[in-house]
Amino acid sequence: MVVKFGLLGPLVVHDGTDPRPVTGPKVRVLLAALLLQANRTVSRDALKEALWGASVPASADAALANHLTRLRRVLAAVDGGTGERLRTVAPGYQLIVHEGELDAAAFEDRVRAVRQAHRREDWEAVRRETDLALALWRGTPLADLAPFAETEAPALRAHQLAEARLQALEWSFDAELSLGRHHEAVAPLTTLAGEHPLREGFHRRLMLALHRSGRQAEAFAVFHRLRRNLVDELGTEPGAAVQEAHAELLAGEPAPRPRPRADTTRPPFQLPCEGDAFTGREAEAAAVRALLVGAEGGEDGTGRGAGHGSAGERGTGADARSGAGSARVRAVVVSGMGGVGKTALAVHVAHRVREAFPDGALYADLRGYCVGGARTAHELLARFLSDLGVHQDALPEDTDDRALLLRSALAERRVLLVLDNARNTAHVAPLLPAGGPSAALITSRQLLADLPGSAKVPLSPLPEPDQHALLAKLAGAERVAGEPEALAGIMAACGGLPLALHIVGGRLASRPSWPLALLAKRLTPHQGRLDTLAMGDFDVRRTFAMSYVAMRDSDQPLEREAARAFLLLGRVWSAHAVTPQSAAALLDVTETRAAAVLDVLADAHLVLNPEPDRYLLHDLLGEYAAQREEDGEAEPTTALVRLLSWYAAALAVATRAATGETQSPPPLEGEAVRKLSLPEFADDDEAIRWTARELPAVRDALTRAGELGRSDLAWRLAVGLFGHATTHWWTGEWDACLEQAMEIARAHDDRLGQAWLHRRTAVAHGMAYRNEACLEHLRIALDLFTERGDLAAQASILGNMAAVHLQCEDSAQALVHAERSRDLYRRVGNTRGEVLALTRMADVHRLRGEPESAAADFRRVVELLRGTGHGAVLATNLTGYGDVQRVLGHRDEAFEALAEALSIRLRMNDQGGTVDCLVVTARAHHHFGEWAAAHETWEWCLELARRHRLDQRIDECLDGLKALASQALADGTPREAPTASPPPPAPDTP
Repeated sequence: MVVKFGLLGPLVVHDGTDPRPVTGPKVRVLLAALLLQANRTVSRDALKEALWGASVPASADAALANHLTRLRRVLAAVDGGTGERLRTVAPGYQLIVHEGELDAAAFEDRVRAVRQAHRREDWEAVRRETDLALALWRGTPLADLAPFAETEAPALRAHQLAEARLQALEWSFDAELSLGRHHEAVAPLTTLAGEHPLREGFHRRLMLALHRSGRQAEAFAVFHRLRRNLVDELGTEPGAAVQEAHAELLAGEPAPRPRPRADTTRPPFQLPCEGDAFTGREAEAAAVRALLVGAEGGEDGTGRGAGHGSAGERGTGADARSGAGSARVRAVVVSGMGGVGKTALAVHVAHRVREAFPDGALYADLRGYCVGGARTAHELLARFLSDLGVHQDALPEDTDDRALLLRSALAERRVLLVLDNARNTAHVAPLLPAGGPSAALITSRQLLADLPGSAKVPLSPLPEPDQHALLAKLAGAERVAGEPEALAGIMAACGGLPLALHIVGGRLASRPSWPLALLAKRLTPHQGRLDTLAMGDFDVRRTFAMSYVAMRDSDQPLEREAARAFLLLGRVWSAHAVTPQSAAALLDVTETRAAAVLDVLADAHLVLNPEPDRYLLHDLLGEYAAQREEDGEAEPTTALVRLLSWYAAALAVATRAATGETQSPPPLEGEAVRKLSLPEFADDDEAIRWTARELPAVRDALTRAGELGRSDLAWRLAVGLFGHATTHWWTGEWDACLEQAMEIARAHDDRLGQAWLHRRTAVAHGMAYRNEACLEHLRIALDLFTERGDLAAQASILGNMAAVHLQCEDSAQALVHAERSRDLYRRVGNTRGEVLALTRMADVHRLRGEPESAAADFRRVVELLRGTGHGAVLATNLTGYGDVQRVLGHRDEAFEALAEALSIRLRMNDQGGTVDCLVVTARAHHHFGEWAAAHETWEWCLELARRHRLDQRIDECLDGLKALASQALADGTPREAPTASPPPPAPDTP
């Protein structure tokens, strides 16, 4: 029979060909409750208690009937629509499960077979039956059904099954020891003894395996560690069996010779035992399984479940993740940063594809990053060849010859090689099969991009749901659910790193009285977090050190340079992404060299590469690099100044692209600044989007500049956000940055900085309709630039003053300042400045009730702006032009201009400008008697204004809606919508 129902791990249902989805948590719990009592009647009351616990709702009977109906549909799909599995039998229901269909029952049958073979000392049968039993085990029973799984009966059943697994493992190691496989038993027994520090059976067998392998000192250490744990935790001494093994150690008897094996043809199976806490990675596991098994054999080795894709060199992204591939590949590389769970995934998958490799599974830890040095291909080839039956006397001395012999030995066999912790491609290449039915599963902290014929499956940190599930497994679902805030802090501190989560979960499990908040506090970044993330052999800092030291001590100059860059990134800029251009400034190298260095770090998973040309330190790696006490950059401050200078220069480029300004602040001086590699932007939209993405880094740069006392950098950074503010002024972020920079400039008596900051602060106030504050800062800025004799700056400031007076509906003052601005622009020969003055004149004509003149001026300005790439300024003038056309009664021309303006604002994600345009559009609809369209536009505008706290526009929207409501009560005589204030004119940017 085919296993159709799975409880050994997350609940699964299988129709014999494919898994069948069981959607809805209640339906899953209902199925599990019936499976736990398979072929027995379960009362309706018991089912309701399983679904709702002690809080059974009044509607429980109806809800239960609904869930049973949904479950019947699932069961019908399992059986192809035939038969009736779920029967109504008073006082409840009975689920019919045939022999071999439930994994838990099949598992217990296998364990009974193991017990019988153990009693008759048929050690080969013990191994065979144990392997068959463990092949059914996918993880903790009912793993995904909390809190149902934690209630008394399901929890007891899960415990019984887990205990049966551990007992079967103990019997299997009796077989290993009896067959003389002492060396092979040491590694898995060490793992199990660590996972079960109080279980005497594993420790006793580990003591014997070590002793009989000639490792007496380690055997004694195992005994003393067990005794100390038992005394400390339970107040008891080890039992008689352990004491007997200890006596064998004390007697110092030589290790017994292995008994002759009854069957020397049994294929080797060397995979480590799989832990119970493996969580998540469903997509990656499926991809690896499909790549290993391919079209020749599915997940169970029968040809089912194969993926699709191209042979040969495989990609590192979606192709590998989706398992795309029409044939198996020679090697699959699982890569990722230290502690991300590469080995756990490899072992997890290797156990599940075992049937596809009937000739054996070879495993070796290559120790590519161990302090004691990596294992050589020469010694590993000898071991693998011996495991495959090649006599030691037949082994050639030359490594290449051994590799040829291994390929020959694998040519006609289906063997899976699991090569764990490879250093680089050269380390692993001699161990790989050359075609044929065998395959290799490799884990490495390096991407191994240069390994031909391989598929790449890189691992990222776990997503939040899987982090939560893992901690729930390790520390208890109810416990972690009880402190959601502390849990969120712990997960943030661990950064999705499974190693860190295992350490945290282990600490919580071993200290049941600890609140999660206590551990969350100890995990505060840069306050001993890495010290807390260490427990026994699990140590995040030591894991990271292996990667860093291997790169630092490399014989490749580029890798050594990358190690220096890693430290510098951690010490100077760990919280933000860098690009090859910004990294070039930080490292004081060319952009090309910086890109090469960053790619080396990304290939080694010492930096993340979430998108092209952006590189970011994982939070924990950044803290490790920052704390590493080692010579690196002689003066990190020098590197930081280079990076801050790059940001100031890059922001200036972005603002010029976004606004077309010809009056930029004077650039920083110096050779280092002149050779900076800066971004290029196709248009204003691209420049504004770039600045929005870099905004957190710019805010940090501003603070760091102030801490360094570099006012010249601070004010340039704040002023450089002008382009971003043209579409994002409503967020208030620019105001905050300008205010912070002003404090720094005043503290250092930086007059030039203050002049530019007053000038841009005025613009920020004007965009937000804070007219009096805007005029105040413009007057101060005008005085400061007059003091410097800067006529162009004075012309621009006068133009902005004209714009503010327009907002205040003071046409006389607006005209005076616009004319003064125009005269100064002419005096310095700035034609574009005259265009802006023309815009002001158009606004004055509109304000004075001279729409024909205003329309002519706006039309000329729009013609001049088209094709310049200055979308925000064009949209502002289109909005003004549309409003003038409304006044003139030209409906089509008005809405054509307004629609184009709105399209530009939406494309640029300019929320404030969108609101401005919608106000004018709503007024136009009202003006032309289009009541429904006016109402819809006012509502849209009101929603945006409220979302972004645009108080003046909120009032205008409410007034507009009231006018429409009054219109609905009137006798049909249209009434003009209330006059709205015009959109804020674009600031002068020449």
